[in-house]
Amino acid sequence: MNWEQLLSLKRFGDTNKRLRKEQDETRLGFEVDYDRIIFSSEFRSLQDKTQVIPLSQTDFVHTRLTHSLEVSVVGRTLGRKVGAKLIEKYPHLQTIHGYQANDFGAIVAAAALAHDIGNPPFGHSGEKAIGEFFKSGKGKQFQSSLTEKEFQDLCDFEGNANGFKIVTESRVGREGGLRLSYATLGAFTKYPKESLPKKPTHHIADKKYGFFQSEKNLFKDVANELGLLKRGDKNCVSYSRHPLTYLVEAADDICYTIIDFEDGINLGLIQEEYALEYLINLVRHSINSKKYNQLSTTQDRVSYLRALAINTLINEAVEVFLNKEEAILNDTFTCALLEKSKYEAQIDDIIKLSIKNVYQSKEVIDKEIVGFEVISTLLERYSSAIINSSNQLASHYDKLILKSLPKLNPNENQSMYYKLLGVCHYVSLLSDSQAILKYKNIKGISL
Repeated sequence: MNWEQLLSLKRFGDTNKRLRKEQDETRLGFEVDYDRIIFSSEFRSLQDKTQVIPLSQTDFVHTRLTHSLEVSVVGRTLGRKVGAKLIEKYPHLQTIHGYQANDFGAIVAAAALAHDIGNPPFGHSGEKAIGEFFKSGKGKQFQSSLTEKEFQDLCDFEGNANGFKIVTESRVGREGGLRLSYATLGAFTKYPKESLPKKPTHHIADKKYGFFQSEKNLFKDVANELGLLKRGDKNCVSYSRHPLTYLVEAADDICYTIIDFEDGINLGLIQEEYALEYLINLVRHSINSKKYNQLSTTQDRVSYLRALAINTLINEAVEVFLNKEEAILNDTFTCALLEKSKYEAQIDDIIKLSIKNVYQSKEVIDKEIVGFEVISTLLERYSSAIINSSNQLASHYDKLILKSLPKLNPNENQSMYYKLLGVCHYVSLLSDSQAILKYKNIKGISL
């Protein structure tokens, strides 16, 4: 892979090549990507979607929105630091093509901003609820009407693939979705493969999948424009990662490792004295003991250590990326950047404590159960109404359901796959509160 191609400014529908040296420096194309994402309704709905603690009423806890903004900020710094070194290494990118160090930061920031845009309500339990509906619930009846890959899309419903659908899906008046640059779309796609074969290798890019069958051809166009390397056999659509994806991933890893841990401390799920020692182990070389000892509240102490920890891990991720750049470009680097960090043991300790005390806390588990029931019920009612209507078998109740879902009116020309994926996609776009409201409506519970 080469950086000139990887930094493509092309957008869906372009007929002429977009050249970096012809860009308006006051509103660079990669920065337009950021703007389009942040003003989208799908991004705004993240303010009412679970990060870790579902349906939390406390101001301490991060939502998907605040998490995404923080990941974007970290990603921008990662991109700029890497970009500065790459411009030094490949001066022709600047002298001939006009690329700047900050371009790398703008791409990573935009991709990171959108990295959770496809997540359904109630966090990762929402993804699992959709998948279980088709694997072992009433959605299993549709298996015979779908191809193997189409059914796998639904059984392993993936927020990353759903995010790619959100930012690229055409609709009337919005051809090409948000029409992001192909560089940003490439950096956004953590798992540039289809749903089958499932985990064919131990490469990090094969951990999950990154696009549904419905967007497969579009992703192939993106991959070809960017010069991503083809992977797998001829029957599998799979490509190497865009190198900047490693920085998007690192930004996410840094934030959820440190900030979810911070949430756990502020909520009292992790004891302060015990937890702060974990963070101090990560930043011992940079802590100002005099300043730290002057801090009188838990929040201030945690905030100070969090800032140091994030800065430490940013510098570490940049160093690993630059050391492994050639392997990344050749697709022979097979793990996340922080897995090669000298702080891997400290990171692992923090994550293990978060899993035990936060992710598996009673509050989280109880509310995930609620989310599972809500999503399963919505899928059952909506898919039944859509399919019955398409088969001219709609009951009065089905018709009432469809009247409440103008965006889901069935199209008789659509395949079963597109109808069912449309239902899943619709449910995924709901915020936590919207999903509960619709569940109560279906159940006849007084609002």
